[in-house]
Amino acid sequence: MPAHRPVSLRPRPLAVLVTALLTALGLALPLTSARAAAAPGRGSASMGMGVAAHDGRSGTPSTGDATPTEGVDVSGHQGNVAWSTLWNSGVRWAYTKATEGTYYTNPYFAQQYNGSYNVGMIRGAYHFATPDTTSGATQANYFVDHGGGWSRDGKTLPGVLDIEWNPYGAACYGKTAGGMVSWISDFLNTYRARTGRDAVIYTATSWWSDCTGDYGGFATRNPLWIARYASTVGTLPAGWSYYTMWQYTSSGPTVGDHDRFNGALHRVQALANG
Repeated sequence: MPAHRPVSLRPRPLAVLVTALLTALGLALPLTSARAAAAPGRGSASMGMGVAAHDGRSGTPSTGDATPTEGVDVSGHQGNVAWSTLWNSGVRWAYTKATEGTYYTNPYFAQQYNGSYNVGMIRGAYHFATPDTTSGATQANYFVDHGGGWSRDGKTLPGVLDIEWNPYGAACYGKTAGGMVSWISDFLNTYRARTGRDAVIYTATSWWSDCTGDYGGFATRNPLWIARYASTVGTLPAGWSYYTMWQYTSSGPTVGDHDRFNGALHRVQALANG
């Protein structure tokens, strides 16, 4: 006869007993481990990924007084983009994520950056900032060295510093307001020295207020790209009296992130020309 295994008399944890009971009843829940709920991996960030969660989503955007020019922004999440479809829908400018920190380059950058240009769009590149990993100057150099430069061809927009909620940790990357302003200044000054252009700043008003102390010193040189998914842009960050671009939705046609330039196409061309 086979030997009988001794029965353990140690009490089982309540979670184990509950799981066993649910399994026996055919009601087992889907896996919700810490690994499944973990923060996204480095490199997965994209422009505006924290906007809906922190600022909400409401309303249909109004055009305002100016004639807006439709644009899009893309990252590795979109893969190979159907640029001809976007062009035929009226999109005339595009920004592509080039880099993040100093550890990531977009594997689809060439198709996205060159593809938008080849269908006739005015294009540019953006950098997703991670101020907790390396200095602003280091990241600006990495950006320029991996697609974030500028050329005077009339169809290339200045680079963008995407500075927003940290998708991997503390919203302000563990920096004080003064420390954040210094980091941004370091990036912007280095980018200007490398390219001769002032970078565009992409941000959301609530993040800017919380993480820079509503600093207003960049408005005279750096165009503002505001993120807000609502019928209007609302209150702008300190210093800026108007916005240059507005990311108004993350659920637009063909690719999710759609934007409006605050002016007609010739104004987009003027920004490209510097």
